[in-house]
Amino acid sequence: MPQLPTTQLPTTQLPTTRTAPPPSPAPDPLRRLVDDEALARCADEPIAVPGAVQPHGALLAVTEHDLAVVVASANAADVLGSVPATLAGLLTPAELDRLRAALAADLAEAGPLRVAPGGTELDLVLSRSGGLLVTEWEPVAGAGSAGAAWHRRLPTVLQRLSAPTTLEGLTAVLAREVRALTGFDRVMVYRFDAEWNGEVVAEDRREDLEPFLGLHYPAGDIPAQARALYATQWMRLIPDATYTRVPLEPPLVPGTGRPLDLSGAMLRSVSPVHLEYLANMGVTASMSVSLIDRGRLWGLVSCHGYSGPHRPSAADRTAAEFLGRTASLLLHTTVGAAERDGMVAVAQREAALVAAIGRTPRTPAAALVDGDLTVLDLLPAAGAAVRLDGRLHLLGATPPADRVTAVVPAVLRAGGVTDRLTLAVPGFDDVAGDASGVLAVEVGGGRGDFLAWFRPETPREVSWGGDPHTSKVTDGRLSPRRSFARWTETVRGTARPWRDHEVAAARALAGHLGEAVLARAGEDDRLAAALQRTLLLERLPTVPGVALGARYRPSEADVVGGDWYDLVPLPSGRLAVVLGDAAGHGLTAASVTAQLRHALRAALLRDEGPAAALAELNRLVAALLPGEMATAVVVQLDPVSGEVALASAGHLPAVHAGDGTARLVTDGRGPALGLLDDAGYPQATLRLGSGDRLLLYSDGLVERRDRPLPDGLEAVRAVVAERAGTPQEVVDAVVEALDPAGTDDVTVVGLARVRPGAPPSAVSTAADEVAVGR
Repeated sequence: MPQLPTTQLPTTQLPTTRTAPPPSPAPDPLRRLVDDEALARCADEPIAVPGAVQPHGALLAVTEHDLAVVVASANAADVLGSVPATLAGLLTPAELDRLRAALAADLAEAGPLRVAPGGTELDLVLSRSGGLLVTEWEPVAGAGSAGAAWHRRLPTVLQRLSAPTTLEGLTAVLAREVRALTGFDRVMVYRFDAEWNGEVVAEDRREDLEPFLGLHYPAGDIPAQARALYATQWMRLIPDATYTRVPLEPPLVPGTGRPLDLSGAMLRSVSPVHLEYLANMGVTASMSVSLIDRGRLWGLVSCHGYSGPHRPSAADRTAAEFLGRTASLLLHTTVGAAERDGMVAVAQREAALVAAIGRTPRTPAAALVDGDLTVLDLLPAAGAAVRLDGRLHLLGATPPADRVTAVVPAVLRAGGVTDRLTLAVPGFDDVAGDASGVLAVEVGGGRGDFLAWFRPETPREVSWGGDPHTSKVTDGRLSPRRSFARWTETVRGTARPWRDHEVAAARALAGHLGEAVLARAGEDDRLAAALQRTLLLERLPTVPGVALGARYRPSEADVVGGDWYDLVPLPSGRLAVVLGDAAGHGLTAASVTAQLRHALRAALLRDEGPAAALAELNRLVAALLPGEMATAVVVQLDPVSGEVALASAGHLPAVHAGDGTARLVTDGRGPALGLLDDAGYPQATLRLGSGDRLLLYSDGLVERRDRPLPDGLEAVRAVVAERAGTPQEVVDAVVEALDPAGTDDVTVVGLARVRPGAPPSAVSTAADEVAVGR
């Protein structure tokens, strides 16, 4: 099946715009069955084990312990001069030493080895498959090269790549620099949507070629198995799309009865259907580099040539892959930067609505629909609905009341979020004009209460590279499209998609509203448990490069206290860790704590540092919560560099441990929240080395009537210094060793840097601790 997007046309095929035709008659059932069977066979095509390679190099699969040749491509003798029994008969002693050094290290970091068997310079690429070492040998001669001049520009190129603050800017630089490096006629950046349709979001091309910027391509152009390969192998190359495949000999690996898996091989022969696909587009050479955002395939850098075979050198391909990997790391922060202002605004409005509910716990509906700030203002939407105690309140443009009470439960059963209502929940075509997009969340209590937001239909024109609704079956197999002319259709029944932070804000508000409903109903025990779940993380998230541990134990007198902790991923890629303690216990302290937690989240999302966030939170306490007081410590960690910024508002000093020693971090400490109206906060900096640990805790851990506070702090420091292990193990050891009294809440949070890819530590959850009453 095709493995690259249909984003190329030969210069003779000029795009023409056509409007989508009216719906076709129902397809013939027999024809549809034939198409479905062809699609199924296409999806099952063994593209990872084609049994052949491309002819621009040779492949030898060898046993790693003695380098004995087990499988060879049929052209090995032509490329290498002979097919030896072992690689020892092919390489010089010095080359063998370099090979064994690469095998002893991380093979993923081993670049091509330059070798010269028989005097012919070759690039040797290494990978592993099925217990064998796969060696690929590519002649240096005949490859195109950008030359040393481009590679000397690499620092400047990286600066240009990291400078843009928008996705458009980042992808435009990426396309331009990859084309300058590789010499292809056209280079595009191709982005996948949630349904794996693609869009060309950036392009650099030869001037005589038609532009494809903005064109869309259907998900079927790149089947799931091909996308799976893209997610694991960053680089694919077809120097000559008219090549004749070179079989492997023998076709099955001796002793296994299975073909050699070439998923990680650069020379892997591609599907014949894909080669036909390229021929239909007039493409003679192609290359692609994956773009992967936090482990998920985001898109491709797609390169195509129209003027005959083209093979960039191994060094240039490595540089292109490096640019793709660098851009992949920048995707999250670049896209996130564009959304940061919206995220901050939503977080602020959520905090304000939570505060309004807290001020009027007996009339939560009024707080949401009658105030200066209403539930409709929380998110960008045209209408909203609030149903509490069976009473429905509508704001803005919504479907009729009877249809709202029908459509919202249906959407909730389908997951609660849709931007294509008629597709997600059939039977509501009559309300699609006002409610093609629906975000619905249940309000706890089991009474059918809910919050819902509605977005209207937004018809839009989508330009496709060829009609995405056509397919052709020839001789029982699916045949690639032959026409890629611009095809425009009007998409109906869709609304602006809901953002993740919008969904999270809606669910958080519903959670707080549910708590208020329970409080008003007098269900104190249930309310206390629900509030506790909002004040503490139900489970610790997995953060790449960071190991986390936490423990919470409520006081024996109250199931809900003033302690809270939080972990906030920031737009910059750093992680903020918060531990705070509001004065008092019970529901009043919990209400104040909830407001502090969400307000501090909003301040942290500005990404201006811990000190600035605490200063903003202190101003909010002075203005909105006069008479209240709390302490808090904020740690901001860069998982890559280990740089830590720390600021404390009257909180106990953190403990920094590493190399068998530990110290109390007493810098960066300012007054408690609410103590001074306009307090400033200093900020300390430190570095967490790999394996270092940082521990935050509340005063309930160390304060005891029979022990002075300094002794308690020294006891914490000593345990952390002596106890090795994961942050969770250190946290548990500290709580066990200090055996705190049950008169106050106890909260302990630990974090450490770990090497990328290390398994996350096992952690206990706040819910576990509350459930067993520890």
